[in-house]
Order: sequence, then structure tokens, then C-alpha cells
Amino acid sequence: MKPKIIKTEAEYEQALARLDVIFDADPDTPDGDEAELLTALIEMYEEKVYPMGMPSPLEAIKFRMEQAGLKAKDLIPYIGSASKVSEVLAGKRALSLTMMRNLVKLGIPAEVLLQEEGAKLPSDAALQQGKHFPVAEMLKRGWFTHFQGTVAEAKSQLEDLLNLFVGKLGPNALIPALNRQHVRNGGNHDEHALTAWRIRVATLALRESLPAYKPGTVNADFLKELARLSYLADGPKLAKEFLNKSGIHLIFERHLPKTHLDGAALKLPDGSPVVALTLRHDRLDNFWFTLFHELAHVALHLDKDGVEAFFDDLTEGSKKDKCEKEADKLASETLIPEAEWKAAKLTKKSPPGAVLAFAQSLRISPAIPAGRVRYESKSYTVFKPLIGGGKLRPMFGVQGN
Repeated sequence: MKPKIIKTEAEYEQALARLDVIFDADPDTPDGDEAELLTALIEMYEEKVYPMGMPSPLEAIKFRMEQAGLKAKDLIPYIGSASKVSEVLAGKRALSLTMMRNLVKLGIPAEVLLQEEGAKLPSDAALQQGKHFPVAEMLKRGWFTHFQGTVAEAKSQLEDLLNLFVGKLGPNALIPALNRQHVRNGGNHDEHALTAWRIRVATLALRESLPAYKPGTVNADFLKELARLSYLADGPKLAKEFLNKSGIHLIFERHLPKTHLDGAALKLPDGSPVVALTLRHDRLDNFWFTLFHELAHVALHLDKDGVEAFFDDLTEGSKKDKCEKEADKLASETLIPEAEWKAAKLTKKSPPGAVLAFAQSLRISPAIPAGRVRYESKSYTVFKPLIGGGKLRPMFGVQGN
């Protein structure tokens, strides 16, 4: 046959048959030259149609061990404990990203470990940020799903735990500098703890299935209707249902140490808003004002000027910027119209009955006017029976202080 580029299986079979006939031909003879050319053409076709593929990660590890004369115990610095090494070599444990990063240092290509041609391990920039997270507290709270190890073990496989922790939000969520946010607490906060809390709140919201949110939903009428729910004994639960049916997530999660949070307003990747409350102060007055303050951010500010999240310590009253003043004003005016408040002339010396009568006239919780008197007079011991202390954390299953 006349040698040519092999394009079909039939031509391949024909070439193999011809090579079998002339395989033993002497070099530098016509048959020998033909055999050499056919061999090259057959190899080209086989590489294209029958690629060898890359070895499995386990095959690559065992080959590297044989090549370098390594024993199982020599892999402990790369894989972890002796038991993990044993499980990996037995094919009973998948490689984690942390293991892969270490095995690359042993000379095993990342594309083999990832089983994808040309693949590279992701940047560890997010991991470097994650090392500053309050891992011990996050572990204590059960934020690392299905992980039952110690703090030391969590830190040794932190990259994999953080990948699971951020879920659909992606690794960039771990980097505070990439999170466009506004923080109201005088700058006195741990930005990494705040980022961890933000991720936790967002991932809890992502577990909920709500109707699509329509921008502009949170307006004056919406807020007034919500305020009237405060008049009812189970008003906070009804508020969550009311918001959820409008496509707004209401999440309860304790703040982390060094974050000093009362609440936050943020948005998910699909644009739906999340209001998160810490219940740091377990009182109805604080609940309703914080809720309305964060909803005011949703109505007035969220996603404007590139801001994706607002975090608020509402005890931080000084140096408030324009956005915070606007949110405070809308929350206060919606809960108690200013004209009504001035006409009532309630003070810290007013009898509790006057506060109750005023709340009933507006059909709102008495905790709201009682809390406002306490705040404006800075007298935090008056009207204590009216502010609804100790009711919210049990209602929403929030533990601790």
C-alpha cells in the first residue's frame, strides 16, 4: 500500500496489516523505509483516536513514591495523619485541596490531581484571608457542616472547610476587601469576623425558597402594614412570614465576638434582599426598630452606589453618615409618625398606662413607644415591663448572648 495520513478505522486496520508483513524488513531498504513511515503514521492516528489519558491521582502518588523511594510514613507531611495516608493509598479517601497543594510540592502535577488537562489549583488568596477567621468559634457553633474534628484539625484542612462554608457564594466572599459594604460602629470591629458572619447569614438565606423579590416592594405602605403586626402577640413571627412572602429573607444569627452587631441588610447574588438580626438585645423595642432600620436600607440604599451590604451597631449613635440618618428617620417615622409623637408628649415620668394607651391608639406594640422614651431620655430602667425582654431568642431558637 502507498503510505498516507490515516483518517479512518479501515485505513488503520489496513496499515496494521501491511506493517505486520514488512515489520522485519532491513533498515535502509524500500520495505524498511515503508515500515518506519507506517509506524509513525499509525502512532499519529492512535494518539488522536486512542489517547492514553492521564493517570489517576492514586496512580500518580504511587508512581512518585516508587520513583523517589518513599514509604507511606513519608507522605504524612503532605497528606496528614498516618490514618489519612492509609485511607488515601487504599482509595478510601478523596484528596482535599489542602492535600493537593502539598502533593504538588512533591512533584505531582496539579492537572493530574484535579483530573483535568491544563487545570491549576485555585489561588490561595481566599485561604490566606480565611486564616484570620474565628475558626474556633465557627466550629463551636456548628458552621462547618458535617465536620466533627478538633480546632487543630479544622485549621489543618481549613481550605476545604471554607470552600464548603462559602458554598454558592464562591471563594471571593472570603476576602473582606472585595465585599462592598458599609459598617456603622465607629470602625470598632473585626473585619474577618464580620465577613464570616456575612457568609453565614447569606448561606442560611440561600437555603430558603422564597418568591422572587420585586424592587420597590419596600415602600411606605408596605412598612406601615408591617408595623401593625407589632400589635399582635406573635408579631415577630408574623413579620418573618410577611417578609418571606414578599421575597425578603429574615435571618436570625448571633453576632460573632468583636463585631458588635444589631442587624444587617444585604443582598444575595440573585439580587434578593436579606435582613439579618442578631437579637443581641433580646427586647421587642430593639427588634422592631432594628428590623425597620434595615428595611429602610433595603428601600433607600441597598445596591445603590455599589453598596451591597449594611452592618449596624445601633448603639453607635455618633458620627452617623447620611445613609444612617436617612434609615433612622424612615424607621422612626414609620413606627411612630413624628406629629403623633410630639402630640403624645410621653416622657420617662409618664405612667405606663399612658404609654399603653398611646400604643393602642396607633395599634402598635407598647414596646415601641416605651423603647423610644428610654432611648431619648437615656433612662434605660423605666418601662421595663413594657419592652418585652427575653421573648425573642426562644421564639426564633437563637442561643447565647
